[in-house]
Amino acid sequence: MIPGVNPKQMKQMMKKLGMKMETIEDVERVVVYTKSGNYVFDNAEVVATVMQGMTTYQINGEPRFEEAEAVIPEDDVKLVAEQAGVSEDEAKAALTEAKGDIAEAILKLSE
Repeated sequence: MIPGVNPKQMKQMMKKLGMKMETIEDVERVVVYTKSGNYVFDNAEVVATVMQGMTTYQINGEPRFEEAEAVIPEDDVKLVAEQAGVSEDEAKAALTEAKGDIAEAILKLSE
């Protein structure tokens, strides 16, 4: 809120401007999905603000980041296994550790 402004007056001003704020109750978890991983907010406070027909959500809390697991195509597994002279299981494990980087996986297996 704005310093020096009575919260009751603030609500009245927001109402005159057509703004409405509402805290969403009983939020257990909020997850923001990205290509590199997920931002997870446990026990977050979520406030929805409606203004001019558009709803905006504000998340308050401390997120933790969970890295996304790399999706390893079978063609990559076969290529690494062939190039490094190892089994497909070993190739897949190396690719997973290298987060899908074919060259890095082959180098690790060739050491």
